[in-house]
Amino acid sequence: MLGEYPIQGRRAAEISASIEAAVAAGELKPGQLLPPMRELATALDVNPNTVAAAYRTLRERGVIETDGRRGSRVRAKPATTGREFIRVEAPEGVRDVATGNPDTALLPPLAPAFAWAAAQGDREPVLYGHAPVDPELARLARAELDADGVPAGPVAVASGSLDAIERVLAAHLRPGDTVAVEDPGWGSLLDLVPALGLRTVPVGLDDEGPLPEDVRRALDSGARALMVTARAQNPTGAAVSARRARALRAVLRAHPHTLLVEDDHGHRIVDLPPHPLAGVTRHWAFVRSVAKAYGPDLRFAAFTGDAVTLDRVRGRQRLGPGWVSRITQRAVLRLIADGAVDGPTVAAAYGRRRGALIAALTGRGVEARGRSGMNVWVPVPDETGAVTRLLHAGWAVAPGARFRIGSPPGIRITVSTLAQDEIEALADAVASAVGPSPTRNYI
Repeated sequence: MLGEYPIQGRRAAEISASIEAAVAAGELKPGQLLPPMRELATALDVNPNTVAAAYRTLRERGVIETDGRRGSRVRAKPATTGREFIRVEAPEGVRDVATGNPDTALLPPLAPAFAWAAAQGDREPVLYGHAPVDPELARLARAELDADGVPAGPVAVASGSLDAIERVLAAHLRPGDTVAVEDPGWGSLLDLVPALGLRTVPVGLDDEGPLPEDVRRALDSGARALMVTARAQNPTGAAVSARRARALRAVLRAHPHTLLVEDDHGHRIVDLPPHPLAGVTRHWAFVRSVAKAYGPDLRFAAFTGDAVTLDRVRGRQRLGPGWVSRITQRAVLRLIADGAVDGPTVAAAYGRRRGALIAALTGRGVEARGRSGMNVWVPVPDETGAVTRLLHAGWAVAPGARFRIGSPPGIRITVSTLAQDEIEALADAVASAVGPSPTRNYI
């Protein structure tokens, strides 16, 4: 049975654990076919329903995949691709422009807001059974969403945008379903989707957002969900334009059952307005995190969506963490109400740095993209070579492999902390790194 590896167990949990352990140990290889359920049930002397339950658990964990009559097999790729480990560590003396972090000089102080929130909590302790979302925060978040044209819907909160996205996907999709994702796109999301047992289908994009024909093709082929970044797309800086939004809405109208999830993590750091697609399909969610504007460690996002989606998400949330700390919610509320972040000033600062680097690269004949946000994407013919040469030149950049599925190679440069007097030197180094390798003569 499966070569030298015997599947063991009498209960579904034991059978699934036996298979998962073999996959982890490399005894079952990616793509390896598992025995039919009835055959395995006979070999183990158990009910076929027990094996079916074990296989179902493995599918939900992203360990195996099932393709109808072709049977079940070990996933060709692991549940997570470990993209976060595809990085370049900046040794001492090397300038790090790879991390994707905001400029800490542009982040607001958090101590006053948390002190105020804690004092509020002392006066009015939050107890079991209280509303999971601070009413004033919900009102303020909803007012901002209304101003940006996001359709009406209840407001929920989560521990960051990835937490919100995971909950929304899990509310509607099942292992084996396909999600259309931007390529190149956010590495953490590209890890999350397969970790949920879902399949990804790549969608190309330009500076104005996802390409409508690619989206149409993905949805026509059966993708049940579409992920879109509203602004400051990671890694390319794309922002959905009004024209592109109209074209995408037309595509989505022909697929009303698509789950649409929009990520607007660029809120308060981008001076381009959002052009929401929300409301065209039956089920949708629009997510805003505070990581880039107020600091990654807040781990907080507010989101809205259709009533069914939000009801499912909040119901499942009650069975897990219950709610996001109301102290954190009140601190975010205070930061917003006090205008702790001057959005136009922050957007202008990132825009100057981004624009200066793109102009410097263009002047050296190097293609570069970055319409919004804090990153610049540079297509390169040899990704590994470019990253290595830049590291030797004193610059650590992010390898494009962290963000790509099938799109051409590139590198991501984070401009958030670039000083004006660094830009020319960085542009020189990039221009040298993306060129052809120097010819070596060993005679």
